[in-house]
Amino acid sequence: MSFDGKNLLLYAVGGSDGTEKNKFFADLESALKGGITCFQLREKHLHFDEFLAEAKEVKKLCAKYSVPLIINDNIEIALSSGADGVHVGQDDGDVAEVRKTAGERLVIGVSAHNVEEALLAEKNGADYLGSGAVFGSRTKSNVHTLPLETLKNICSSVKIPVVAIGGINETNMMHLSGSGISGVALVSAIFGATDIETECRMLKKLAERTFI
Repeated sequence: MSFDGKNLLLYAVGGSDGTEKNKFFADLESALKGGITCFQLREKHLHFDEFLAEAKEVKKLCAKYSVPLIINDNIEIALSSGADGVHVGQDDGDVAEVRKTAGERLVIGVSAHNVEEALLAEKNGADYLGSGAVFGSRTKSNVHTLPLETLKNICSSVKIPVVAIGGINETNMMHLSGSGISGVALVSAIFGATDIETECRMLKKLAERTFI
């Protein structure tokens, strides 16, 4: 599957942790029907076998809608499940080693919080960057808010696309206009919605108006 900045337009992040499995898959399919352009599977507490089995099922579902699947933090799961990519943080291993292990089989996303991290990730083989938390985070308590000016500097310093993450929703997304990002990564704004499919349709239209 080809991957470029267009896949970052409406980038959903989620997992089954704390959610009944059938509901998780139903919610994900609603998001896929609503037009998400990428899905990152984030699981922090599943054992390897459970994570792998889930990732394989998620891959089938994403493939049905021609949407790339990115695995958070775990290259072994990404390779074993047939996922399209892996996303790694600054504390999740050397990007050059991840690229060496993955070869060209996987898209590699890297979290970057400043220009130095962005340039190093690009040099070591990253395909895209995730930068934030632009408006704080409801899912992580140990992150700092990324100033808009820093986000702009990151985008202008690299040739690879950047997706912004952190507290983004329909009320603040437009404040990222002109930053240079290719799209937004959303967690609760999507999976916390009452009608996920309808919400994603609205969010995608808003993202198209803001970033394309």
